[in-house]
Amino acid sequence: MKKTIVVVDDHILIAKALQGIINNFAAFEVIYVCENGKDLIDKFESNCKIPDIILLDISMPIMDGFETVSWLKEHKPDIKVMALSMQGEEKSVIKMVSNGATSYLLKNAHPAELENALTRLNANGFFYPDWASKIIFSSLNKNKDSEIKISDREKEFLKYTVTELNYKEIADKMFCSPRTVESYRDQLCEKLELKTRVGLAVFAIKNGFA
Repeated sequence: MKKTIVVVDDHILIAKALQGIINNFAAFEVIYVCENGKDLIDKFESNCKIPDIILLDISMPIMDGFETVSWLKEHKPDIKVMALSMQGEEKSVIKMVSNGATSYLLKNAHPAELENALTRLNANGFFYPDWASKIIFSSLNKNKDSEIKISDREKEFLKYTVTELNYKEIADKMFCSPRTVESYRDQLCEKLELKTRVGLAVFAIKNGFA
C-alpha cells in the first residue's frame, strides 16, 4: 500500500507539479493539496483523510509553515513533515526543525532526490540532506555545553530515538514504564535545550549514541 502525502503550498502550479511527480513514485501518492496551513486544518476538520507525510511550504499567506508545523506537532504528532523551501537559510532550517519538521528539502531538488528523501523519511522518521544536517549540527555545537552530564539510561534512551519505536515500545526495550521514558525525554530536552524527538535523534547520531 502506498504511503499517503498532502502537499501544502500557496503556489498551486508548484503543488500540482509536485503531485504529478510524486504520483509517479512507486511507494507514494498525493491524496490532496492545500493552499496554506489553515486550508489544511479545515480539511482535517471536515474529515479528509489524514496523510502519512505532509510536504510543507514555509512562506505562505494566512498560516505559514512555521505556524503550521507547530500546530501539527501539537495536534497530529504522528504525521511526518517535510519542509520545502526555495532557499536553505540557516534561520529557517533551525526554526522549522525546532518547531517539529522531520525533514527539509529545497524545491530545486531533482525528483530522484525527492523520492529518496521521502523513502528515508518514511523508513527512519526523519531525513535531512547533508547541507541541512551541517546547519543543525552547527546549531547544536553552538548551544550545547560539552560538560552536560548524560546518564547511562539517558544514553540508552537516545539510542532508541533514531528508531521507529514509539515511547511505549522504547519502554518495553528498556524494561521500564512509558512514564519513565517520557521523563528521560523531558530531562534530555531540558538539558540540551531541544524541543522535539527529531532534535534528540540528531544529537544522538552526531555524538555517537546511536
